[in-house]
Amino acid sequence: MANESQVAEAAPGLEAPAGQAAMHPGFLKDNLREYGMLISLVAIMVLFQVLTDGTLLQPLNLTNLVLQNSYIVIMALGMLLVIVSGHIDLSVGSVCGFIGALAAVLMVEYDWHFVPAFIACLVAGGVIGAAQGWFVAYFRVPSFIVTLAGMLVFKGLALALLAGQSVGPFPVTFQRLSSGFIPEVFAADGLRMTSLGLGALAAAALVFFKLRGRAQLARHGMETEPFAFFLAKNAIFAAIILFFSWLLASYKGLPNVLIVMAVLIVAYDFVATRTTVGRRIYALGGNEKAARLSGIRTQRLTFLAFVNMGVLAALAGLVFAARLNTATPKAGLGFELDVIAACFIGGASASGGVGRVMGAVIGAFVMGVMNNGMSILGIGIDYQQVIKGLVLLAAVLVDVYNKNK
Repeated sequence: MANESQVAEAAPGLEAPAGQAAMHPGFLKDNLREYGMLISLVAIMVLFQVLTDGTLLQPLNLTNLVLQNSYIVIMALGMLLVIVSGHIDLSVGSVCGFIGALAAVLMVEYDWHFVPAFIACLVAGGVIGAAQGWFVAYFRVPSFIVTLAGMLVFKGLALALLAGQSVGPFPVTFQRLSSGFIPEVFAADGLRMTSLGLGALAAAALVFFKLRGRAQLARHGMETEPFAFFLAKNAIFAAIILFFSWLLASYKGLPNVLIVMAVLIVAYDFVATRTTVGRRIYALGGNEKAARLSGIRTQRLTFLAFVNMGVLAALAGLVFAARLNTATPKAGLGFELDVIAACFIGGASASGGVGRVMGAVIGAFVMGVMNNGMSILGIGIDYQQVIKGLVLLAAVLVDVYNKNK
């Protein structure tokens, strides 16, 4: 019979009774899958902060870290839902590059305003996801094959669209999507107080909603974790948000793309844990046949998961193109590997049915911090790839070990 931690993994909305959680002395050990990667991220950041003599957490480098990983985080949100539903999407890097090329052609060569061009690119991403999702969901073609074909197709289309050349620069207003910062209303002693205030607001909102959620569970006789652990965890999270907000505020403030990421993370975490659609996606990945027999329209869910992935890949392509200020034929090369690795490192199961939004985000930043830290240390790209591959393998081995235990 499955234990409580296994049930909570498969359906994030289910929690253990209050008495059981409060009396359990090994709560952190039993929930190591959920908190282990967060602890690992903190440890990796501390390690590289020491090895780089404090360079890692300098405001300029921290801003670059956010900008460099924004498109990976955005795509990881969509990839998580695809993986949880029991599938995979190998085409996201090529779709990302193709959409960047399409945006360049529309805005640079045809002089479109960035707003209609932006919307057209998102629609194009949704159509691409729908086309691939149709084959996977309704024709039962394995997602590995469909998206592998898509990877080749859209890589070729991007090359054809750009005629083998880089196209740019983009309009300044479009560049602000990735390279811009939120407008500053007040500034004092070199600090961007608007950014710091938003960080403080985010920290307060986190504590408020966590306390409200805990109270609601308590009214129903349910609990998530021991109270002391709950207070300590959320106090640490709030302090981290304030600390990083202060670091960013001491440079240029909060990047626009960070706000986009934060909104998407909150929205997708809500969908995954608080909605019927989210629960059905986990049920689909856990046991498709059982989900179908229980009345869930599994084909439509699979189709929508790929549509969603296409839209997020398009958004990531726009963010990446805006950051480079040009579209290149090689844009998006290898992105699918980092995105898939972020999900698996963050705790998603290769067999589907298990995974959390915050886990995927943490996995993306684990990869990002490792890339950034190793680059600062002067480690070559060859050894970087070796280390990243070993980390990915270790994450999957931990998943297999936990399932077999």
